[in-house]
Amino acid sequence: MLTKGSSGNHLAGVLRSLVSKEHTVTIFSKKTTRPLQADITNLDLETGAFDLIVNYEKSDIDSYFYQGNLSFDIEVPPASDEETSEIYNFEKIKAKPLKKESGVYEIKCQITDELFAREARGAVRIPFILGMRAQANLEVYTNELLIKGRVRNLSTGGCMVDIALEDSLPLYVTQRLPGVTIEFPNGEYFHSPGGIRHMRPFGNEGHAAVGIEFVDVEHDMENALYRLVSESERESAYRAGIEGRGVSQSPVFIPRKKESDILKHDAHKSTEFPHAPPMVKGVRSVARQLQAVLIFVKNWNAFPEETLYDCTDSLIHLVKQDRKALLYALSYLQDQPEWVRHALQVSAYLADMMVLRDPHSPQLREAVAGALLHTMGKPLLMSEQLPSLKTNMTPQQKAILRGHVEKLLEKIHALGWKPSPGCRDIIENANELLDGSGYPAGKTARELSETAKTVSVIKAINKYTHERNGVSPRTPLDAYRWVHEHEHLYDRTIIIDYIQQYGLYPIGSLAKFSRGFLAWIKDIDNKGMPIQVHVVKNLSFIDASIDTVLTSTDFSQIGRLEGVVNPNDYNVSHKT
Repeated sequence: MLTKGSSGNHLAGVLRSLVSKEHTVTIFSKKTTRPLQADITNLDLETGAFDLIVNYEKSDIDSYFYQGNLSFDIEVPPASDEETSEIYNFEKIKAKPLKKESGVYEIKCQITDELFAREARGAVRIPFILGMRAQANLEVYTNELLIKGRVRNLSTGGCMVDIALEDSLPLYVTQRLPGVTIEFPNGEYFHSPGGIRHMRPFGNEGHAAVGIEFVDVEHDMENALYRLVSESERESAYRAGIEGRGVSQSPVFIPRKKESDILKHDAHKSTEFPHAPPMVKGVRSVARQLQAVLIFVKNWNAFPEETLYDCTDSLIHLVKQDRKALLYALSYLQDQPEWVRHALQVSAYLADMMVLRDPHSPQLREAVAGALLHTMGKPLLMSEQLPSLKTNMTPQQKAILRGHVEKLLEKIHALGWKPSPGCRDIIENANELLDGSGYPAGKTARELSETAKTVSVIKAINKYTHERNGVSPRTPLDAYRWVHEHEHLYDRTIIIDYIQQYGLYPIGSLAKFSRGFLAWIKDIDNKGMPIQVHVVKNLSFIDASIDTVLTSTDFSQIGRLEGVVNPNDYNVSHKT
């Protein structure tokens, strides 16, 4: 229970305002990519004391503390799709962990009454709290790539910008940004070049925090910056309820006409799936952790091996726990970066096929780890020549992308990490083909392991059944037919095994029925026919959504199964 009282400590008042709503508390550390979830209790509004309750089985909780301080984020999900998450970061909070019982820690915390932190360079950092908003535009490559985000704090030296985690792919620490523009609701703005000083996952899911230093600020912009920082301080104090001379709402935070519509348009899309099965949370957690591994690999000086194997073990556990629920949960990854979606789906199918053959396979863990890592070299290749992985690529850009295996191996070697032989086998050979026409080494069938051949088949079918670079996906039947017709490239026995296992109507596909209904396939029988579906759309009423689960005994209500369709053709996702 939160302690009630007067707002004696203003920062505690801000904290109380955040935790009084639905929220998630995430403890982070620069020493690890694995965040901790926590619950806040016993908040004293007068003194600023409170407790964080953490479930943590390991003994290295001290790795989350630095000089007796702890940092954490609080994320409040948006109330509607037109709003954004409210995320606030509390940094360098005095804290002391106490072990209450096995696997449970109570962290005693104390926040000061200082709403504004002082940076090492002397500038005062203003937190954007309780709905304060300013848009940031980051110019990554001159006239090539612009990333939009939301300012989370501001000082005369720099700012922290909250961007979509997917948009962080081309960014790295020490990178020079040609332009950083901050625009306030009333239209006033600041612009200068910038440099990235730090970057990390932000909040619970789907965001990255980018710390930016302003450099080479022109004189007129310097004056504008001092004014905007002063106005931000005024607004922050006003929203925190601090009384005093000059504390009132700042005009720069009063939106211009139609500004609210612009803000809604630029808001991060909600990543919440209110009716999602429980397995989806586990799958999306692995996706978030895999992106955290990428940020770590790009910007820090050690390979996060523990996090990689946490992802690996989680996927294997989910396969063994309920393989069909996992296959369905994988369809909830459509909003993830392409390399993440592909990596997780391929890895999960590989784990599933290996467990079905031999649940105690000694190659299982290392093979899945290699499959998770295999596509990570693609975002590492992003540059001014390859500014995005989402656009239709030129032949020159496709040629650059074919170097992703060498790029990944080069990077992990530079970090001093040596993958096991089983892990390296998949990283190196997942794109090799039986006739030697694959890459990067042009190996032939006799040089490839059974596991590498299996990954090759899974990757090909996954590639052709998903939209990529503007090319519409094939139906499962068409993808199977294509792979089967190219058995000089792929192992015929593995192709047949795959088709028999997943059928013509794979779990997670969107099916169309003769009465105009669209439904996600949740389960199939031993012959590969759907026996349970989640009905989401009636094409006779295109603007209305449905949320009904039917078993095969009730399929007469929606008609005869016609086939698998592309969700994008009907503007259907798991959020609709």
